[in-house]
Order: sequence, then structure tokens, then C-alpha cells
Amino acid sequence: MPTYEYECGRCGHTFEKFHSISAVPPKRCPECRGKVTRKIGTGAGLIFKGSGFYITDYRSEGYKKASQAESGSASASTAGKSKDKPAKTSTTA
Repeated sequence: MPTYEYECGRCGHTFEKFHSISAVPPKRCPECRGKVTRKIGTGAGLIFKGSGFYITDYRSEGYKKASQAESGSASASTAGKSKDKPAKTSTTA
């Protein structure tokens, strides 16, 4: 359920009310019984915690299998190749 913020037109008192969207909103200020209006809120912040949120939570199983197969074939093709360069021999005269 969302939290709504209201402001009184008479005394300026602001208050928050926690209720469902379909609930009847308050019409009177709890302080002076003046007419209240709902303020436009910024909404709630959305925080993604952890590394790889997108990859781990929203990728399909087919994509994950293709990615694993692709990374497995890439590592197999580079396994036979040596990354080390051959040592240079120098001759001194």
C-alpha cells in the first residue's frame, strides 16, 4: 500500500496517510478540520543491490545456456595456444 502526503489549505499542516489506492482519501485536516488536498509525491526510490542483478535475475534459461556454451568454446579454442612469446636469443660478436 502506498503512503500519500496531504496538505491543509487552511493551516498548512502536512501529514502522511498510509492507505490503499481504492480507499477513500481524508477530506479534513486532523489539526483544524480544514479542507486537505493530496500533494504530488516523488514516489519511492528503487535500489538494485548486489552485483549482476540484470544478468542473474532477468536472463532466460536459453540465453544462459548459449552464453555458457559460447564461453566454453572460446576457452577451449584458446587453451591450445600459448600466450607466452618465445624468448629472443641474442648473439654477441
